[in-house]
Amino acid sequence: MDLIKQIFDSGVVGCGGAGFPTHVKLKASPEILIINGAECEPLLRTDRYLMIHEAEKLVSGVDLICRELSIPEGRIALKKTYTKEIEALTAAIEKLHSKVQLHLMDSFYPAGDEQVVVYEVTGKVVPPAGIPLDVGAIVDNVATIIAVADAVSGIPFTEKYLTVTGEVREPSVLKVPVGTSFAQCIEMAGGTTSDKVMVVSGGPMMGAPMSWEAAMNASVTKTTSGILVLPEDGAIDRRRKTQLNHMLNRAKAACIQCTFCTQLCPRHMLGHPLQPHRIMRKMPHQDNNETTKDHWILPELLEDKDIRQAAICSECGVCEVYACPMGLQPRVVNSLIKGELAQAGIRYSREGDTWEADANRPYRKVPTKRIAARAGVGAYYHIDGHTYKEETASKVVLPLKMNIGVPAEPVISDGAHVEKGQLIAACPEGKLGANLHASISGTAHLTGNAITITEV
Repeated sequence: MDLIKQIFDSGVVGCGGAGFPTHVKLKASPEILIINGAECEPLLRTDRYLMIHEAEKLVSGVDLICRELSIPEGRIALKKTYTKEIEALTAAIEKLHSKVQLHLMDSFYPAGDEQVVVYEVTGKVVPPAGIPLDVGAIVDNVATIIAVADAVSGIPFTEKYLTVTGEVREPSVLKVPVGTSFAQCIEMAGGTTSDKVMVVSGGPMMGAPMSWEAAMNASVTKTTSGILVLPEDGAIDRRRKTQLNHMLNRAKAACIQCTFCTQLCPRHMLGHPLQPHRIMRKMPHQDNNETTKDHWILPELLEDKDIRQAAICSECGVCEVYACPMGLQPRVVNSLIKGELAQAGIRYSREGDTWEADANRPYRKVPTKRIAARAGVGAYYHIDGHTYKEETASKVVLPLKMNIGVPAEPVISDGAHVEKGQLIAACPEGKLGANLHASISGTAHLTGNAITITEV
């Protein structure tokens, strides 16, 4: 069977980011396939676990993709400090007589950012608002390639690897059905060590913070990379609760235009025209009396060239967590501007056709350990002995949209009995999306924008 069709049929999407449908990404004809094993976020250990314990499956998956799709080169990019992972992958490459190469990177944040890893491996700069394919590359993370290998064996994407760590008794890498509740995942990790906690879905830098109550109603999706249980009123929780007006007033009063946010910005260091300090200088000086609850930024400010550069911000958080000596939040401001630009229908307009990385970039890389400490999660950084656990679930909630593109459309009736692995919602023909399969057997109910399956 055609590899692309196998991937499409199995519903594989990118496991660590926005969930771009993998069958669409691999339809291109790149010069190099880069497997991202740098695990961008501090604290997450999922891909590291897979590189050690599923090394042969990973290497054979890369070989298969390169062979079937005629991609000349396949490389796995990971950090030099990942000694066990390097040993396992090297052994697998030798055993399988593979042509896959390892690319060893420094330990810095955000090493696993898609555009950063492309530059590290190829020396080419992805254009502002561009994609790796613009320079002949495709990037997929480790867990995605494992899912592709399963798809070739006829196994649809129904189970998810993720890290659960922080204020839990047994920090763990889990393998659970897609749709498993956060509550069950946290219980699998031994439960919390405190009554006053909040949760981050993803990593501490770019993940989605939520209250404990919201987390208890959340479920694992195809893109859930981790669940962090952190102290309530800790550094991340305090940043989450900062009001917009307070952010802007602080910027007006405290921004000293030191330019550190720009100097250390990973996108700026790749030669992109993003300058957060200029945005922070201009944002506070609008008249807040002229804004509305629906539009907090004046329309004329959206015409400003510097303000529009917020559209290419990766929202990595280096500016606010590490660079700013005044504790301001350029990342949040950029994110909100991006929303306003999208609402106004303003698309990013790229200028120029060549971009060069800053000559000082090698000396401005932010150490991963240090930024973890600045983010307020340094206490959990050295937890290496994560326990591996697998468990099924008696109930799962499967959103119809877990990917970039359109939601899947149900192909079952309400109340139908389904078996694990059965197609329950299909990608609409000709649309960007992904199929959805039952992750457990049981009775399925259509509940708004999701399908709930309860074990009988």
